[in-house]
Amino acid sequence: MPRPILATVHTDALRHNLDRARRSALDARVWAVVKANAYGHGIERAYEGLRGADGFALLDLAEAERVRALGWRGPVLLLEGVFDARDLELCSRLDLWHTVHCDEQIDMLAAHKTQQPQRVFLKMNSGMNRLGFTPERYRAAWTRLNALPQVDEISLVTHFSDADGSRGIAAQVAAFQQATEDLPGERSIANSAALLRHADSTRADWVRPGIALYGSAPDFPEHDAAHWQLQPTMTLASKLIGIQTLAAGALVGYGSSFAAEAPMRIGVAAVGYADGYPRHAHTGTPVLVNGVRTRMVGRVSMDMITVDLTPVPDAGFGSEVTLWGRSAVNGAVLPIDEVARAAGTVGYELMCALALRVPTVIA
Repeated sequence: MPRPILATVHTDALRHNLDRARRSALDARVWAVVKANAYGHGIERAYEGLRGADGFALLDLAEAERVRALGWRGPVLLLEGVFDARDLELCSRLDLWHTVHCDEQIDMLAAHKTQQPQRVFLKMNSGMNRLGFTPERYRAAWTRLNALPQVDEISLVTHFSDADGSRGIAAQVAAFQQATEDLPGERSIANSAALLRHADSTRADWVRPGIALYGSAPDFPEHDAAHWQLQPTMTLASKLIGIQTLAAGALVGYGSSFAAEAPMRIGVAAVGYADGYPRHAHTGTPVLVNGVRTRMVGRVSMDMITVDLTPVPDAGFGSEVTLWGRSAVNGAVLPIDEVARAAGTVGYELMCALALRVPTVIA
């Protein structure tokens, strides 16, 4: 028998979350962001649930080739654009739209020999200070692009740094609107947090939901996934492979970091940091055993964790352990965001960190 650990990608939940994004997007078209191998879900596994999108936005040419190989004939956008002049040949062959965020990428286009002009998204650095032209330089970049025969339509795009927090987006929206006031072209500014929290002030032609499609709240812990009517799209589940009965004061795991406060039973689950479970999760991190909420105790090992069975007295060898997602026993949900917070990280990282050794199925 294989080791009892399994990740499940939920197609219906992906479809539901995409529909939820559409409700906030109103009449805007929706990019399904599938970078980082669809946030760890696998592009091929997530495709069926997300194919109702208007386009796929991703990071690199290999991901774009995979989307095209699945039969997708609609728009595909490279969110960081090309990294080398030779990439433009593949953009032409695969009919890819691509972001332009620096002078070097304009230079590549200007030197590119093609009979097929390319659709580009000109990125503004409206305050995040990662990629893009500052508002002061944006119009000059647009003018240069617009003069190139290698360029067809120019769309306008920016990205928010604080759509999920108290700083908000007003300053960046104002900078973007002022710098693009009379420029033609479609616009795209809203990520997941902006789409859910600031839909009225981010109306545009395209929206770019990412994490919301995968059932994680972009502004957790202020709001959880249920608040935004999002469903978990990934379940990581294991089983108990051992039971220990502890006396009061007995120690558990590497470093003896947990001591039993009273006599108790603990279960050993077949999951660890080599599977992508966060090593820095600590005692108290929530887990479900047979759909009942309990806690992890002690340190996370490479291949195992230990869980408190006090709330689940009937649990035993082979009982289901849900690390995040939906229990198959009773449908109870353990949000990935709660597990991530206990480990001092975010749901994004847990999804993306799922190890290759974990078998994954589509449901």
